[in-house]
Amino acid sequence: MTSSVRKDPAVPPDAHRTGPRPERLTDDEARRHLDHARASRLAQLRALAAAGRPRTGREAAIERDLARIDEAAARLDEGTYGTCLTCARPVPAERLEILPYARTCVACLRRTA
Repeated sequence: MTSSVRKDPAVPPDAHRTGPRPERLTDDEARRHLDHARASRLAQLRALAAAGRPRTGREAAIERDLARIDEAAARLDEGTYGTCLTCARPVPAERLEILPYARTCVACLRRTA
């Protein structure tokens, strides 16, 4: 049996979701969100390179995002994905859907900002 859910990284990972959001993302959902974020950042880098302009801080920011995406994928493999690195509480699924490589919950982010 084949799944009707598309695995294309260009398609938003929650495009198939209906109904209320769960408190935590499944590993598959998290992986799809991370893959989508990675594909988006790589496309941004390719577009900036194709524009032929000198490098700016924008590329460096995208490269930092890519490193954070890789770190989040490692946390997913380790079983610690979705846990705030500061307070060890769960990061809400809504935050991870928006920023799948988030390291902290919003409360801890505000305290450090």
